[in-house]
Amino acid sequence: MPRQPQSEFPSPVFITETADLEALCARLRMEPFVTIDTEFIRERTYWPELCVVQLGGVGDVAVIDAQAEGIDLASLGALLADPSVVKVFHAARQDVEIFLLMFGATPVPIFDTQVAAMVAGFGDQVGYDALVSALTGAQIDKSHRFSDWSARPLSASQLAYAAADVTHLRSVYKKLLERLTQDGRIDWVEEEMAALTNPGLYQADPEAMWLRLKLRPSGRRQAGLLRAIAAWREREAQRVNIPRGRLVKDEAIPEIAALAPDSVEGLTRARGVTRGFAEGKSGLSLLAAIAAAKALPENELPELAPRERDGPRPSPALLALLRVLLAAKSEEHGVAPRLLASSDDLDRLATEDTPSVPATQGWRRRMFGEDAMALKEGRIALATRGKRIRLVQLGANDTAEDAA
Repeated sequence: MPRQPQSEFPSPVFITETADLEALCARLRMEPFVTIDTEFIRERTYWPELCVVQLGGVGDVAVIDAQAEGIDLASLGALLADPSVVKVFHAARQDVEIFLLMFGATPVPIFDTQVAAMVAGFGDQVGYDALVSALTGAQIDKSHRFSDWSARPLSASQLAYAAADVTHLRSVYKKLLERLTQDGRIDWVEEEMAALTNPGLYQADPEAMWLRLKLRPSGRRQAGLLRAIAAWREREAQRVNIPRGRLVKDEAIPEIAALAPDSVEGLTRARGVTRGFAEGKSGLSLLAAIAAAKALPENELPELAPRERDGPRPSPALLALLRVLLAAKSEEHGVAPRLLASSDDLDRLATEDTPSVPATQGWRRRMFGEDAMALKEGRIALATRGKRIRLVQLGANDTAEDAA
């Protein structure tokens, strides 16, 4: 494919001084949109360590050294909070989380080109380089994808790589906006962007972390232990600033809950728990959390959801039909299946009479949810026409044999 000439974009500048950043942000606040990316490291820490921020405007492309001595990023925060400037990201969640932690608020308004590409028919979670290639014909240099962005000085090739992330993004944004406007899907994207600017999306509740492990406790008492251990891990990982999995691995949590130790010796019986850890500040605080959970009265233990009490399971045949319908609707409308309905949405559609899930709300309901409910209730059927799936309306007198 032809390579987009770099001369179409301004030459990038490297900013290490507060005054230069303030001047840049003042100019960018006069524009309708600005493209943004970040480079950070998180492999060894719980909290992301911001290293570089890239900003792109009509006449400016800048790589900001977020670790430069004495630099004040307040003007960047003001730009991110300016409602008159659209902030354009690709795969925005980690970038938005960083800015929420730094400035106490999410950037507004935002436009995530990865989400927009899913709405526009580019597939599920399309990568930035693939999207740039599809929409502009440019090829992205991947050589610095795994650079250590905390090391200084940054090389000229690193700066060029970082700048490319916001230069090509301008072209991608414009082309996606044009396509979505023509297809009448801008309001769909706006619904998704509203969700991405909700601070609650990025603020993990330690008391709910055990639910992410998708464990199946044998009863409420064990559920209380699982909740306490997972909540302790989240808070302790934040306190010592290491990844939660390096503190205690996921698979160790149910084992510790089963042991329910009340001593250092008991805690060391869990696989992966060293005596040094058990005797240290973290180990002793974990034992205290377990003791507190064991002392909880019955009415303060977690309630188990019906599905966790071996309630009705989705019919495999019905789930298969819903997946076929989802694939057909995705193909018909050119929208990524995952954006229309998640696996949990399909499970709940199959088991609940009136499921309150994203697939039954807003534009998803019109595109998929209404037909999914009609299929489950026997008001429509699936058939083939050539190589495509079509829906067949069933009349009041139509019958079908129940699957055994």
